[in-house]
Amino acid sequence: MSTVEPALGTAAPAGVSSHAIFGRVMGLVAVTVAFAAAGVWIGRDLSGWQWFVPWLFALGCLIGLNVANARRKQGLALTLLFAFGLLLGISIGSTVHYYAATDSKAVAQAAAATALFTAALGAGGYATRRDLSALYRILFWLLLALIVFGIVLIFINIPGGATIYALLGLAIFAGYVLVDFNRLRRAGSDEVIPLAAGIFLDIFNIFLLFLQLFGRR
Repeated sequence: MSTVEPALGTAAPAGVSSHAIFGRVMGLVAVTVAFAAAGVWIGRDLSGWQWFVPWLFALGCLIGLNVANARRKQGLALTLLFAFGLLLGISIGSTVHYYAATDSKAVAQAAAATALFTAALGAGGYATRRDLSALYRILFWLLLALIVFGIVLIFINIPGGATIYALLGLAIFAGYVLVDFNRLRRAGSDEVIPLAAGIFLDIFNIFLLFLQLFGRR
């Protein structure tokens, strides 16, 4: 989920190629995904509520990187971005390990589906000339409703509820991918790190949702 909304109609500053911005953002996303993968291996033996500690620190890193970026402390913001990916990976390590142990194909299929899903929607969002920033507010409320639905599922057994949750989540994050890549089309160099964090978070959630779908077989 993206964390900082740009002004409507903004474009990459003169002298900075939009393709260069795209390359920098996607490069950071790739490195952050690598840190998350390392975190999954580190956190593979977590049990109970131990996952919550790295998740909480990851949230702090996300807030911190936006503050550091706003204050133009790029080195600190970059460090917090990679720490964010590592900690989120640690927080889901035991979950991924469980799926890998119970269905060896589920993790690989979820990763492949995530790559194809993100690439297709990202290309569509980046190719769209119209500014889609207004959709951020709608997506935020839809995501909040999904979280409430997830809490309800904890206490009430709804037939097929987990599958419905995953499909609704994919629809919402499909919107986030479209909007984030559309924003990337006109982003400035000062938005590189927050955008990388937002796109990484989209990918992270999409992977978990696909893992839930493939693992339920």
